[in-house]
Amino acid sequence: MSSDLLQALLLFAGSAVLIIFSGAYLARYGDALAELMGWGRLWVGTILIASATSLPELITNIAAASRDQPGLVGGNILGSNMANMFVLAMVALIWGGGAQFFRHSSAPQHRFLCATAILLTSIALVLGYFHMGISLLSVGLASVLIFALYLMGMRLIYKSLPRGTAKAVAGPRADGLPSLRKAWIFFGLASLGVIIAAPTLVFSVEEIAEITGLSVSFLGVVAVALVTSMPEASTTIAAIRLGAVELGIGNIYGSCAFNIFILAVVDPFYRQGVVVERLGSENLAAGLMALFLMVLGLHQIALRGSSQYLPAVPVLVGIVLMYGGGLYMVYELGQKA
Repeated sequence: MSSDLLQALLLFAGSAVLIIFSGAYLARYGDALAELMGWGRLWVGTILIASATSLPELITNIAAASRDQPGLVGGNILGSNMANMFVLAMVALIWGGGAQFFRHSSAPQHRFLCATAILLTSIALVLGYFHMGISLLSVGLASVLIFALYLMGMRLIYKSLPRGTAKAVAGPRADGLPSLRKAWIFFGLASLGVIIAAPTLVFSVEEIAEITGLSVSFLGVVAVALVTSMPEASTTIAAIRLGAVELGIGNIYGSCAFNIFILAVVDPFYRQGVVVERLGSENLAAGLMALFLMVLGLHQIALRGSSQYLPAVPVLVGIVLMYGGGLYMVYELGQKA
């Protein structure tokens, strides 16, 4: 093993440890904020935690768009949605008790969130295949549409949430919750840990890919997407171990929705057209696989894992296997491109 590869692997390991550690604190203090603010775990998972754990994708894709790499942007975004569903399946199988994982996901808000993520992914695929070719001031009409649909979806989810009552107090609490100030401080520090570690993690993966000769297309969908989904994985595992299934579901599907939103956000940084309209065949294939896996997840959430024809455990195992098949399909398309 060369010294350069060893250094890249050590950098990868160190960054991964920091992300896992930060993800655990995001879940812990995000759950506390849900209680203290009266917002509910689903909303905190969908907005606060999903946004924090999707920061690696945002930072990475701004850089990729600025470097005229729309394929890397599309691969990272749609590959991340694939990876998120792989994370959901693995967490549900290993830590969530299979079908038991979905027993706490019967609220209408869960279905609204899943439907929003699925709709946004579908719209991105349609716009990526049928080019509108309309832009103004370096922002495409397709990006404006994605931006507006994301905000509308989040507003619908928020309005559907039951209203809670904030419980914040200044000092220590008898119920074991931290003060509101402490919760925000530690949540912010955990988010900062993700922000610091994620670019380093992505850089280490790029170095490993360059040394080993992996292709850029495969890197975008597999390596970078899987790596930038690591915060979602560590946070969701921590949430499930806290018994906060709603927080975990909000994090996974909220991240899928936010990832598509990123396509609109990074568009002004791409100067060669509209970034969503420059997706390659391997990007669209990753998006279609992500869409299919998200629908399977929604099916289990809607039926609380008790479907007679599609029981939870075989479906979860199927998601894991189909994720692997999707990676192979993307690899083959990348080789032909």
